[in-house]
Amino acid sequence: MNATLRHAAWVLRGNPVTLAAGLGVLALALVALLGPSLVAYDPIASNVPQALQPPSAAHWFGTDQLGRDVFSRVVVATRLDLAIAASAVTLSFAVGAVGGAFCGYAGGRLDRWVGRFVDVLMAFPLFVLAMALVAALGNRVENIIYATAIINLPFYVRFARAEVNVRRNQGWVEAARCAGNSHASVVLRFLLPNVLPAMAVQVSLNLGWAILNAAGLSFLGLGVRPPTPEWGILVAEGARFITTGKWWLVVCPGGALMFAVLCFNLLGDGLRDILDPRLRT
Repeated sequence: MNATLRHAAWVLRGNPVTLAAGLGVLALALVALLGPSLVAYDPIASNVPQALQPPSAAHWFGTDQLGRDVFSRVVVATRLDLAIAASAVTLSFAVGAVGGAFCGYAGGRLDRWVGRFVDVLMAFPLFVLAMALVAALGNRVENIIYATAIINLPFYVRFARAEVNVRRNQGWVEAARCAGNSHASVVLRFLLPNVLPAMAVQVSLNLGWAILNAAGLSFLGLGVRPPTPEWGILVAEGARFITTGKWWLVVCPGGALMFAVLCFNLLGDGLRDILDPRLRT
């Protein structure tokens, strides 16, 4: 553990972008946890006389068409967007990693069938598939989570299958079987833990993409319903006023969305360097 921490510190010292991305993710997590207590205005309450006011000392991100404080709405929306992304990625990671690991360990016909199913699923444009699922199930938060989890599932199934398939006949796996461990125990106690560190990179990348997917569904009217603060809804509502010079209605929530996706993507690149054993020499 100490060697891993020293290696991580060495990578972060040599790559300040990764360190900045990690701090950005930490800041997003704190905003998500403390957001409602940090804002000075009710993110849903209207104040029509103050509608469409530009950014000022009183309203850092200005106000929207109903006089609601945009900064308060952007901050409060952080919790919902991160919760949707984290829930969807956790669900797809748990199901995909375990299912893919067992398929890769079993091999044979089951592995081929699962591989063909994953290939067919990935052949569809994944965002279009998410749109179809939410349209069929209804645009509720739980359905957005399920749809996002389903379109993320193939990444983990394919990765776990490939990694376990390579390792299943190695000497240490044979030793675990000869020691009396069941097949399930070999997969869950020995093979899967060896695959998880490499999959952490995919988790970070998918978190950014899941945030973008949830915002995109809301932008198209298939996600969270107004007046709930959500980054995609804020961008969609502000897009109607961009031609009249009310730039803050799009730039501020869009900037928050871009910052979150960028931080998770850059953190994924840093995790790849930290977990790469070739960089530990």
